[in-house]
Amino acid sequence: MPREDLPQNSHPQVPAGRQPESAAPSSVRPRIIALDVLRGFALCEILLANIQLMATGGSAVAVQPMGDWDPWLGLPIFSLLFGIGFALLLDSAASRVPRPRLVLLRRLGALLAIGLVHMLLWPGEILTDYAVVGMLVLLPSTWLPRWATAGLAAVLIPAALVLGGGGPLLIAGLFLLGATLVRYGVIGQIERSTRGPLLLGLAFAAGLAAALWAQASMRAVGATTYLPPMTTLADLLLVGVYVCGMLILLRTPLRPALRFVFAPLGRMALTGYLTATLLVLLAARVLGLPIGESLTTAYWTAGAILAAQWLFCTLWLRHYRQGPVEWLWRWATWTHRPPLSRDGRA
Repeated sequence: MPREDLPQNSHPQVPAGRQPESAAPSSVRPRIIALDVLRGFALCEILLANIQLMATGGSAVAVQPMGDWDPWLGLPIFSLLFGIGFALLLDSAASRVPRPRLVLLRRLGALLAIGLVHMLLWPGEILTDYAVVGMLVLLPSTWLPRWATAGLAAVLIPAALVLGGGGPLLIAGLFLLGATLVRYGVIGQIERSTRGPLLLGLAFAAGLAAALWAQASMRAVGATTYLPPMTTLADLLLVGVYVCGMLILLRTPLRPALRFVFAPLGRMALTGYLTATLLVLLAARVLGLPIGESLTTAYWTAGAILAAQWLFCTLWLRHYRQGPVEWLWRWATWTHRPPLSRDGRA
């Protein structure tokens, strides 16, 4: 969720002529469109996964909320992107202020406050978890060498699968994985290569096939104890296939279409995530739509909300640099009111 239109140095250094800590960024580099597209795609997945929970006030379910089709793909993508954005922001802050980690702490603190308010509307929201895990894991990891961050990610993700199939431990692992990709320069090359995503996507697909075969074998022999970790592993591998597939498609003539559909949502993901809750509650409790009871109603409502959000984001971004909630979050991060309109006015 932090902006990615920032420098991508692997080893941030603070120059001698530093600005005061309240200074806002003075320059903006081109956005990494692939990250905007992936974030917009993940936002759509998250609404599909959560719309019935939002409508009924639930925070967790034992079965897939949208039937047999499994849409629990947005959270891993969002978690990975959050780690990426956090590391990119550290690089930016390190070149502008004397204490860049204080900037990151303010950003996480503001996110926690937003999440706590959002929790009043929907107890299943994820922003509070992101803020707490960021403070406990992601922020301390910035003092570690990149190989240690990579090692921690390689430990936490499998541990999360073994111990419970997900939760804060998995979020922490994906945060660290995203930050590691920035620190090793992978994100800087993300839009320049087709071969890397293709080979990695094939590897993920092979792993997914093996995981699905293992699941079927476990069900056949009644070994249901190991199904939750295996299911989460299959979901993560499927996420890898989706991400690599999207990166490949962005290197084809489909790029303008994907950017047109997903990038506006991705650039205003925090605004979209929060307003989706308000719109779902409005549809369910004011208009009386049976979202929690009818899968068909849930689909149509999700589609209508996403269409309305896409239109709003597209029109808003013609006049403003970022979404309204993103702007407030940026203000809290840098303690300096950034310009909002495209003409430079606040």
